[in-house]
Amino acid sequence: MVNLIRTGMLMAAMTGLFLVVGFLAGGPAGMSIAFLFAAGSNLFAYWNADRLVLSLYRAKLQDSASAPGLVHLVETLASKAGLPMPRVYMVEDAQPNAFATGRDPAHAAVCVTTGLIARVSTEELAGVLAHELSHVKNRDTLTTTLTATIAGAVSMLASFAFIFGGRSRQPLGLAGMLVATLVAPVAAMLVQMAVSRTREFEADRMGAQISGRPLWLASALKRIESAAEVTDNLVAEAHPATAHMFIINPLHGGVSGLFASHPATAERIARLQDMAAQMGQVPKPGPRS
Repeated sequence: MVNLIRTGMLMAAMTGLFLVVGFLAGGPAGMSIAFLFAAGSNLFAYWNADRLVLSLYRAKLQDSASAPGLVHLVETLASKAGLPMPRVYMVEDAQPNAFATGRDPAHAAVCVTTGLIARVSTEELAGVLAHELSHVKNRDTLTTTLTATIAGAVSMLASFAFIFGGRSRQPLGLAGMLVATLVAPVAAMLVQMAVSRTREFEADRMGAQISGRPLWLASALKRIESAAEVTDNLVAEAHPATAHMFIINPLHGGVSGLFASHPATAERIARLQDMAAQMGQVPKPGPRS
């Protein structure tokens, strides 16, 4: 509940920021235009974001003939989570990773890379898939899509303000222009990253509940991060705005702290280990490396 309230507050802050940029760019008229633009952007993202991102990564739809083990595992976990069966996709990419997309549970998709299938055990894969299904169940796929859309729109609006807006049209003159063009896009990115980090912790917790084994996900996170650090995801590098969708940051040379799209993996693992201890579970000796 705390994470949900925090996410709602961050979403409200993102929308408010967009309206402020519109006001600084063109006064009350600019704020009205910004509101209409934000509404249009969100409607477009609501209906089309899943198809766009799956197409961007050239994801291929899987079925019981092409990937029987994967599809059966998703089906089993979706049933345990009380979710309708999502579409299952796979991306040809050596970096082990996964993401979920879709506007609601009835229109959801779970996507894994070939690198993930090759590098993790069945138990670890179950932990990852349960995490992604948690995003679906919590409707994080919609939340993160909308925040990414608004963040992009803030940057676009700020650019328009700089190129086309004259000082005479801006209520605060030069100061307003500087805030609109320099400060606002950074603030939008900070809010977007904060939303992403908040939802990752909750998806870890709920995913561990769905699978019943927090250590499966903990082991997978450690393995994925180690491999992702030395394996490129070229599409993600070309489109960094999609990085927050993945279970582990797919980008190299990222920044930490407020600008990080994901919480520290060590902290995520520690929380999962605490959860496992509370459930009376201990790691098996000699884990596979």
